[in-house]
Amino acid sequence: MNNPIKIIDTVYTFYRDGFRGMTLGKKLWKIILIKLFVMFLVLKLFFFPNFLNTNFHTDEEKGNFVLEQMTRNATPDK
Repeated sequence: MNNPIKIIDTVYTFYRDGFRGMTLGKKLWKIILIKLFVMFLVLKLFFFPNFLNTNFHTDEEKGNFVLEQMTRNATPDK
């Protein structure tokens, strides 16, 4: 069996050489990274506020709220 370090080095060299030889691919990767930046950073700031920090002050209050929400519908029907 091959040495795991040699396998990692081979994979790294494969991708490094592949990315060096790209022309159109570099532009596409830039577009992908910009889209990911917009999706995860900008949209999170505007559409996903930190609900727990704005409504609860202590860790105990936050924990109790989360526990209540998780177990609210988990009770078995009788």
